Amino acid sequence: MNPPSEAVAASPPSLPEVHRSVAVPNSAGFLRKLFAFMGPGYLVAVGYMDPGNWATALAGGSAFGYTLLSVALVSSLMAILLQALCARIGIATGRDLAQLCRERFPKPVAYPLWFLAEVAICATDLAELIGTAIALQLLFGIPLIFGVMLTALDAFLILWLQNKGVRWLEALIFGFIMLIFGCFAVQIVLSDPVWGDVLRGYVPSATIVTDQTQLYIAMGILGATVMPHNLYLHTAVVQSRAWQDDEAGKKEAIRFATIDSTLALALALLVNSAILITAAAIFHTSGNTEVAEIQEAYQLMSPLLGGTLAATLFAVALLLCGLNATVTATLSGQVVMEGFLRFRLSPVMRRLVTRLIAIVPAVIVTWYYGASGTAQLLILSQVILSMQLPFAVIPLMMFASDKGRLGALAAPRWQLVLGWASAALIVALNLKVLGDALLGD
Repeated sequence: MNPPSEAVAASPPSLPEVHRSVAVPNSAGFLRKLFAFMGPGYLVAVGYMDPGNWATALAGGSAFGYTLLSVALVSSLMAILLQALCARIGIATGRDLAQLCRERFPKPVAYPLWFLAEVAICATDLAELIGTAIALQLLFGIPLIFGVMLTALDAFLILWLQNKGVRWLEALIFGFIMLIFGCFAVQIVLSDPVWGDVLRGYVPSATIVTDQTQLYIAMGILGATVMPHNLYLHTAVVQSRAWQDDEAGKKEAIRFATIDSTLALALALLVNSAILITAAAIFHTSGNTEVAEIQEAYQLMSPLLGGTLAATLFAVALLLCGLNATVTATLSGQVVMEGFLRFRLSPVMRRLVTRLIAIVPAVIVTWYYGASGTAQLLILSQVILSMQLPFAVIPLMMFASDKGRLGALAAPRWQLVLGWASAALIVALNLKVLGDALLGD
């Protein structure tokens, strides 16, 4: 793990078009400085409310009521911690996670990690592709298979956004997130959940581990919440701020970047909780305990709630989530490819390559199995993400624990203890799911 010094010097920053492009007012007050640092956290938060989250939250809420809210809460707390560590190592080292893996691991380790990161990004893109296509079908009646193909065109949205600058990109993402939050706020009011049951749902239940179906969906929620590509993305995009390049400046940048990501992920938790609460309040309480398909959820909302408003807002929020997640998946793909391989593609080309890889299984499943197949594919994509998590989280924790390199910017002991505990929990749950699958229990 000791790279030659020239390897570090030869590696340019990932996302060079936005690197240190946002000025930080050094003499300003707390709020102005916080505003300067706010943005990267919301780019990361998008991945915590993408269409893959919808599939797992709908399945969990309809089947088990509010029970899996505790999984969403624990997953979000883990995500807040891990993303704070991402911001720390990105600022402290000036490197992103992909670059650190390439520079500090031997090639037989680094290249498999790159491949697994690409698999995770394709799984993420698969969920976004299907979710966006479903939203287009619900809102405009576009057949699912044509919607799947139309999503390849969002590469041009990425190009336009990146040309506008990172602050414009962050502002649009934040606006979409607030619209999504507003849609679900109205849905929760219309679904009228029992708030005592909701609060009890945040208390962990033993059945989550002992019941194989609950565990499978819980793993999907975990994979849909703590997403591998977000760990790579955050370490790179946090470097878009031009903080003072000394120890005091970096400490201040770490503090503000942590506040940014914590606030953004708290908002993402509210959105994820709202999806699950809505599913539990509308479907589980009415006896519809097997609603895993987004289309079925949409169709049931109107008759169960006695109006079309909730269903329409549901579809609008889904479309916004799909478009939002498209942006961050592309940025993550650039970070992973540039960091591991030192190979650059234009954002449009990178998007088209990733999307074409994801389109193939989506088109096949949509053609042969229709909506039910896409629902299963959505949940499976999130479980795949969960299986990839250790291969991003463990390197992250190794770098965050390297006090010899981080020096005065090293993470406090409590963060490292909780971070390693999170990594151990992720590995243990993955082994449990694999064991159940192999033994057929």
